Amino acid sequence: DDDYRALVCVFLHGGNDHANSVLATDAESWNVYKQLRTAGADISVPAADRAGGVLPISPLTGQSGRAFALHPELAPLKELFDIGSAAMVANTGPLIEPMSRENYLNQTGRAPPKLFSHNDQTSVWQAFAPEGALTGWGGRMGDLLASFNQQQSFTCISPAGNAVWISGKDTVPYQISVRGPAAINGVYGGLSWPSSVAGLFEKIITQQSNNVFEQSLANLSRSAIDAQQRLQAALLDDSALLDVPVVPLTGNANWLATQLRVVARIIAGRSALGMRRQIFMVTMGGFDTHDQQPTRHPPLLQQLAQGISYFNSLMASPAVDASGSVTLMTASEFGRTLATNGDGTDHGWGSHHFVVGDAVRGGDLYGRFPDYGRDGPDDVGGGRLLPAISVDQYGSTLAKWFGVSNGALNDVFPNLANFGSERDIGFMG
Repeated sequence: DDDYRALVCVFLHGGNDHANSVLATDAESWNVYKQLRTAGADISVPAADRAGGVLPISPLTGQSGRAFALHPELAPLKELFDIGSAAMVANTGPLIEPMSRENYLNQTGRAPPKLFSHNDQTSVWQAFAPEGALTGWGGRMGDLLASFNQQQSFTCISPAGNAVWISGKDTVPYQISVRGPAAINGVYGGLSWPSSVAGLFEKIITQQSNNVFEQSLANLSRSAIDAQQRLQAALLDDSALLDVPVVPLTGNANWLATQLRVVARIIAGRSALGMRRQIFMVTMGGFDTHDQQPTRHPPLLQQLAQGISYFNSLMASPAVDASGSVTLMTASEFGRTLATNGDGTDHGWGSHHFVVGDAVRGGDLYGRFPDYGRDGPDDVGGGRLLPAISVDQYGSTLAKWFGVSNGALNDVFPNLANFGSERDIGFMG
């Protein structure tokens, strides 16, 4: 397992409000934050010296005159940050090239297409092209490194449905449920008929044919059945994880943790499957907080932090034993506006993200934290952040750790060459 690497993306659908997730709490920043977040309904977070207030953090690398904190519901992430197993990456988002506020406002620079659109920016984050893109940067990494694996079908896996991020030119995402690999109804699951009938049904759907279309379907059915059997056999039994400290996993109490648990069960079977590189995608929804943000957003952050902490514990458990080989990263189509939208926020651009795992250079905040000032150098309108770190740079830092060669990085990240030598942000060991 010394050469095993897994990258797990947690995609926060709707656009996470970064400004209430990671906060600047020095007096100047805090005053502007409170002013903008109480202009309509009060959507701000209490100060550290009040009940339910923000949680101060001390990044290893200071930023002159700045102080920082996390939302109170992110306490499990703060614990990981404090022990060096988590890092924050500030103000990250899609960029084609380095851009100033003046470039954007004067339209003298190349901005990403269709900004502030959910569907398009989800695709731009994952694939660097608007909705309709066919391959994502996770899938392109899979194309490059699938040959490391004995079972190449399990290079890119998702318990959250189809996603362009893990789709490659040759690498097809293997979709599972939170219980494990899905069986074809009537063969190994779904229909309650005798095994003799199931065997006959399997024979029918996999029989050879002289018709090219029938034969293609038979080959696909055979491949699906074989893959399901192989993965099911290697999947760690759920009972082996019962001794890991657990967050609420029943129903929808923590759907993220439920997805991450099946990812952990697959990672535990890496040796049996002959896997050396794997990419996983899980998702959370509900982050489009145009209204009722003070009541809607905190439970989402609680589930996020609890789910990530639980997954970190699973990686360190004896049954999985992969804590130094697995890195989890967050993504979201955009951040949100610092200015209020009634009792919520509107679609933004740049956002702050978390990277977690024992391979992370944790306990630090990477990138220049943005200026909160309205109409300041980081504000392109309404408190929308102009990203300082591109998704290409964020992704290439992870890809380099994952094993993508320097020469291949430009093929995976089409805009990376525009950022010169700044292709490694430094948060990976």
